[in-house]
Amino acid sequence: MERADNITVVILTKNEEKDIVDAIRNAQKLTDKVLIVDSGSTDKTVVLAEANNAKVLYRAWDNDFAAQRNFALQYVDTDWILYLDADERMNDELIANIAKTANSDKKAMYRLERRNSAFDRDFKYGVLGPDSVVRLFPATGVIWEGKVHERPVGKFAEKTLKGYLKHYTYASFDEYLEKMNKYASIGAEDRRQRGKKCSVLKDLVFRPLFAFFKMYVLKAGFLEGWLGFVLCLNYANYTLNKYVKLKMMGEN
Repeated sequence: MERADNITVVILTKNEEKDIVDAIRNAQKLTDKVLIVDSGSTDKTVVLAEANNAKVLYRAWDNDFAAQRNFALQYVDTDWILYLDADERMNDELIANIAKTANSDKKAMYRLERRNSAFDRDFKYGVLGPDSVVRLFPATGVIWEGKVHERPVGKFAEKTLKGYLKHYTYASFDEYLEKMNKYASIGAEDRRQRGKKCSVLKDLVFRPLFAFFKMYVLKAGFLEGWLGFVLCLNYANYTLNKYVKLKMMGEN
């Protein structure tokens, strides 16, 4: 399989001992340059990463995913950078196409398909249906923006590579609820810092209703059965909670 020496894979971690070894070994199918940005793991994440020949850096967590990703840029000395999460795995087709792209130096921001698996099942529709993320681009000329649901912003055209990431997310429903609450808090704080206000009718009524409609109808969440229905309801609740927290911040 073709590899690329001019690319660094960056993985953000916090207590990822369950996934970190498989994540690094998957990345090493592409390149030997694997950089871990850890935000204070208290388990064996760092030890396992270093034992598997990854370089580990520390940055304190400050509820800002973009800042965490941007932190890695100053330590990358390759032409290309690929961001992966610890629970994501590249399939062989994607690895080959990333290597081919990096070796040909066709500069662009590359979008990767992501297929989600949660609660021991794969999803095709609704909240956890397949999505896509921009993760591969030149190491200079692109930065991340957004504290949560962060996105890369740069001067390059956007293209899509064939292949996919398998995303092994949410082992339990408790983990899902905990993460949604965390994202709602970060999202609310981000909006507050940008001077956003909460409208009762628009943000507390229509946004959650549309969030459910979008996931259950437009993205066909109903095809995932009872669990698809529950996830769509919880997505609407996440949207509601984000703006409730924003409104409470404004009133306090």
